Amino acid sequence: MNLIKIIFFIIISFCINLNIYAGPTFESNFDITNENKTATGVEFNPSGTKMYVVGIKHDGNNASIAQYSLSEPFNIGSTVTLDENLVIYSQEQRPQGIKFNSDGTKVLVLGTHGDGVDVWDLTIPYDVTTLTLIDTKFTSIGDNPRGFDFNNDGTKMFVLQMNELQEFSLSTPFDPRTKGNPKTISIPNVTNTAHQGFAFNNDGKKMYVTRSKVGDASNSLNIITEYDLTRAFDISSASINDSYNSSPTETHEHLSGVTFNKTGSKLYYIDFNTDLVRQFSLPCSYGVISCIDPTENDDDKASAEVQSEVSKKLIQHTTYPVLNRMEWLRRNKDSSNLTNQNIKFQFSNEILASLSNLITPVALTSNNTSSTAEPQIGNWSYWSEGTVSVGKVGDTSASSAKNINSSAITIGADRRNDKNRMFGFAFRFGSDDIDVGNLGSALDMNALSLTVYETRPKGKNMFMDSLIGISAINTNLLNNSGSISTDGEREGKQIFASIKFRETFAKEKLNITPNIKLDLGFTSLSDYTETGADGLNLKFNRQDIGTIITSIGSVIDNTINIDNGILKTNIQLEYNADISPSSKQEFEYASNGTSYILENINSSTHNYRGSFGFDLITDNGFLLMTSYERNQSKGNGHSNNIYFGGSYISKRNETYAFSLDGSETFNTKLDYKRDLNGIVIKVSSNYSLMSEIPDYGATIEVSNKF
Repeated sequence: MNLIKIIFFIIISFCINLNIYAGPTFESNFDITNENKTATGVEFNPSGTKMYVVGIKHDGNNASIAQYSLSEPFNIGSTVTLDENLVIYSQEQRPQGIKFNSDGTKVLVLGTHGDGVDVWDLTIPYDVTTLTLIDTKFTSIGDNPRGFDFNNDGTKMFVLQMNELQEFSLSTPFDPRTKGNPKTISIPNVTNTAHQGFAFNNDGKKMYVTRSKVGDASNSLNIITEYDLTRAFDISSASINDSYNSSPTETHEHLSGVTFNKTGSKLYYIDFNTDLVRQFSLPCSYGVISCIDPTENDDDKASAEVQSEVSKKLIQHTTYPVLNRMEWLRRNKDSSNLTNQNIKFQFSNEILASLSNLITPVALTSNNTSSTAEPQIGNWSYWSEGTVSVGKVGDTSASSAKNINSSAITIGADRRNDKNRMFGFAFRFGSDDIDVGNLGSALDMNALSLTVYETRPKGKNMFMDSLIGISAINTNLLNNSGSISTDGEREGKQIFASIKFRETFAKEKLNITPNIKLDLGFTSLSDYTETGADGLNLKFNRQDIGTIITSIGSVIDNTINIDNGILKTNIQLEYNADISPSSKQEFEYASNGTSYILENINSSTHNYRGSFGFDLITDNGFLLMTSYERNQSKGNGHSNNIYFGGSYISKRNETYAFSLDGSETFNTKLDYKRDLNGIVIKVSSNYSLMSEIPDYGATIEVSNKF
């Protein structure tokens, strides 16, 4: 008895682990006997509120297009009302299929009378009652066509013949009159069968063909064959996956036209033996035989990869401004004032305000206007730096191209403990906008980071720069496959550290500073579930991303005396080796739990970094620092970065204040205030760092006390 229990447990566990595929589930029928008999084609408008059926009119003598309104989108079991049963017999006596162009302004009907395609213009999109029959545009195709479909942009038309499938290139989208010579592939045939219906899924990676066997009920064979395509809409790359038999043995169906709802969660076909439209639910998008493997979709892979890539890039984008600051401190270590902003920090967010009050002493908000020749020990200096980055990773054999645009502002403060040792902290607010592929998929990643840093001497001219920080990440994801799109929101947390050793070799005003650097990080991205696509929605499990990047490089800087100031130029060269451990993303269909794993997301990469910049410091307190940076991957990826900062350190009665509201849009405000002999002039500007809709403005106030 115990043995039986064990065997039973093993069998149950095995079945669970197999994640057995459920297949289509019947939902409802809709009887079209009163409008059509021997119906052959069925289609919906994109919203699912209209259904169209072509066939022979119920009197047996007239072909027609029947248009129905549905009370519930894509549900033929809801209230269905006939709008029009339009007779097209004069143009097409034996229609076989119906399609629309991308905006619904054209309706196309395939027929075997003349073996071609009829096209009509519609005054109102997707409303066949507005077509004018005398305006038909006919194109002959030949050889008994039975079904047809188009790629997403209408530049290719595919026509199913009895025993083969033809591909036509169209110079004008959705215009068969502009077709070229066909490409043909054979469709495996079965004796006494006839191919009848034909359709693609939304991304062209799956193809469906219906065929019926003529015979009695006991020999019924009405199947939908699912083909996998290795390349979208490339029928030469099609291979049979398997077939679904739609006919129970007690029912003699004759399978005809086939279509799906917008997301592929429902299947529809026509049985012209019983004059029924039949509706099935699918366990996942277009899952007649199997679910679509998201790991085989280039855009899906690119979306998962870019989240890992940007998480790692975030560490570098956060550390670079801080490291730039420490380089700037080295170049200007003898300056009397290391502050490059005359500002006060004001935080509306309670957490940020507490951190500011805890870390920043009162000395930080005081104007350091001393003109003494010696650097001041113990006083706080504060700084800011903006960053703009534009990058691209081209198409690879593994994923689609990615365009990456980043912008950020970093504000910080540091304090000199002695002439060569410095401690500080920095806040960064950054946004990354990434476009994936060419169908509109995109990611919008926003990050808030806090970094604590230190530079200290390790010898006469050797220094160690070190930092540690944390980041909070929010990502909005849009995945567009052409006909449908999904949305998702993902949170993330990150901890990172960097250590850099550098030694300066000086000769007069020329300095050469070789360095080695190690970046470490750990990012945890939360699980999330997509919305907007029914059976296509994916649930992404938590993803952990480790970061290890080693670097070796050198900085060359030179000081040039100019009128009323100095100009310091710098050149940086660096080689980076990303030796991060590989990451993986596990996800599954939210509808049925079929799971997939995308492996080796973090593959090792190598890139080169070069930059050129300068510091301009004038005697009257004006400072400008900027640099251009190029990061070039060993492959085809690259990014262009611009860093910039500027200030005016006044010795008069002037103050600047930077404020930050901790709302979702991170509203910032910069105030300038000056007292002119009792008359106070105040200029304020505001900007939302992370708002989708630009929000900025400025005000001027003038006041006086009597």
